[in-house]
Amino acid sequence: MSCAQTIADYAFRSIGYGERLLPRSDFTLCKQFTLIGSGMIWNIYFGVLAMLIGFVIATAVAVGKGSSNRLTRKASEWFIFIFRGSPLFIQFFFAYFLFLELKTVFPIFSPLTAAAWGALIVLILNTAAYSGEIFYGALQSIPKGDIEAADAYGLSGWSRFKRITWPTMLRLGWPAYTNEAIFLFHATTLVFFAGFPARQQRGDALYYANYFADKTFNPFIPYPILAAYFILLTLIVIWVFGRANTRLNRHLPQDAHRKIRYRPQLLR
Repeated sequence: MSCAQTIADYAFRSIGYGERLLPRSDFTLCKQFTLIGSGMIWNIYFGVLAMLIGFVIATAVAVGKGSSNRLTRKASEWFIFIFRGSPLFIQFFFAYFLFLELKTVFPIFSPLTAAAWGALIVLILNTAAYSGEIFYGALQSIPKGDIEAADAYGLSGWSRFKRITWPTMLRLGWPAYTNEAIFLFHATTLVFFAGFPARQQRGDALYYANYFADKTFNPFIPYPILAAYFILLTLIVIWVFGRANTRLNRHLPQDAHRKIRYRPQLLR
């Protein structure tokens, strides 16, 4: 089988298009690159949707934690504490079995037992908690002079938040949020190893890399391929967030811009 035919057969296998069965022999480099790349579709799907939806929730959580309303503040604090205080692996595990129990009582929850929905919800809540804490710290760091200037111009309530508070919060918190986005994409590799099954062997990139490592008894080919894909994805995330960071700081002198740097979070 030529490499071109291999790509045609397996490029979209992870989402149900192409060859139904995984290769059982002749594990060529082309097959490994193609199938692991096919699995990256799931990692990108989880990462992009969790980041977009989690961003909205994180903003609300950060504002809630800084609220003067005790109930809102405590709810936000406990949300952040629970999802930051427990390992993501355990969150996937318990969420899957919770959704299974809900499915037996309320069949409407059946879609949540699939990774496409159930794991996505866990990732959304997890990144919302971490991002919410980042944005809360940024809210606390907004210079009082900015708020006083807004008051002097007669801005208050939603108008002040939209024009002053929220943009400044994003500008201050963006470098740390970039690192959270990178970690989020890396965390998507836990989805099919923490309870949610890969139906019909349609898994993510790590799932296929592990498959080839088990079949060939040689992890030094599929795992470096997987690492290369994630390094490329990380570079793309850094570039996209760097462009957004430049946009957020466009009003500042060029030498005052806070450049995006990748700072891996070794402990979390």
